[in-house]
Amino acid sequence: MYRSNSFLLALAAIILWSALALAGAGLQSVPRLLLLGVTLLTSGLVSLARRAGWRVPARVFLVGVGGIFGYHFLYFTAFAGAPAVEVNLINYLWPLLIVLLSPLVLPGARLRPNHLLGALLGMAGAGLIATGGSLRLQTQYLPGYAAAAGAALTWALYSLLTRRLPPFPTDSVGAFCLLSGLLALGAYFLSGGNFQAVAALTLTQWIFLLLVGAGPMGAAFFFWDAALKRGDPRGIGALAYLTPLLSTLNLALFAGQRLTALSFAAMLLIIAGAVIGTIPPMNYWAKIEERRK
Repeated sequence: MYRSNSFLLALAAIILWSALALAGAGLQSVPRLLLLGVTLLTSGLVSLARRAGWRVPARVFLVGVGGIFGYHFLYFTAFAGAPAVEVNLINYLWPLLIVLLSPLVLPGARLRPNHLLGALLGMAGAGLIATGGSLRLQTQYLPGYAAAAGAALTWALYSLLTRRLPPFPTDSVGAFCLLSGLLALGAYFLSGGNFQAVAALTLTQWIFLLLVGAGPMGAAFFFWDAALKRGDPRGIGALAYLTPLLSTLNLALFAGQRLTALSFAAMLLIIAGAVIGTIPPMNYWAKIEERRK
């Protein structure tokens, strides 16, 4: 039951993240750091009422804020310095990195064949969705590629290190978001941003910003933290590749995007990877042994 709960929590986060593509369509003209600051401040407001989340050691804040702000800052930097197709593909390395780095970061975690196979299948499916089967890496975009790789590594390490830190309540994620939002707004103004862009936001954009802050950039982080504290990050990492699959389905259902044969092949790979990667290790090997007998 405990394991099932962790996967349900992870799925809740994944479903919210998959809705970001739809919500983001109404926010394309909003400067990225301003978008990040407003949405994270929105999600972090809950921390003002949940004061217990602030009573944690400084290193917990370093990892939490470094993970949430660091990931998104590098992610947006990557999009500013390289084509979106390649950035998305490199960014989708983070679930695979969670699986691969688990034995290095978490004592006692062993990488089993089903975890690795599930993550690789998911990565292959995500790659098809992100690139459409066509990939062209170009040397002039290396800084952008490096930022995307840094973002993937940052989120993977954040996800794993929360298991190595002194126990802290999931309420602390609200504090991480609030501090990250302040950092993002600071970076926005230091990089030349002004209040005119804030004043120019329409009512519709404010509604989208608040919805994103409450869901994909808010509640999703709480669900993700709770899932990782309760479950196996190796299986959850493989499950995370459902994000690009669900994003594609959302765009097909609600934004008129067409699904191709390549899309269906990618979906099969991702679903197969999620199923294989989340097979309980003990049950998996027990069945293999029974077949051998």
